Amino acid sequence: MLMAHPAVLRRLIEQYDTLRILHAEKGGPEVRRRMDDVAYTLCVSTGTRDVDTALIAARHQLPGARPQDDSLITL
Repeated sequence: MLMAHPAVLRRLIEQYDTLRILHAEKGGPEVRRRMDDVAYTLCVSTGTRDVDTALIAARHQLPGARPQDDSLITL
């Protein structure tokens, strides 16, 4: 599978976060349409099917990302 460049993923995450805030504050079909477009691009870029999974996958692909799940660590 092709991997998106980290700079592209970072920009998409920032755009989605900004649009989510705008949508919560003002709503409107144009903001929602743009948010859907960015969500679709995130899904395609990460090989996922929903935006929440895409955001997690994108964040894990960024430099310096650490997994938040420690379930594999044995004590």
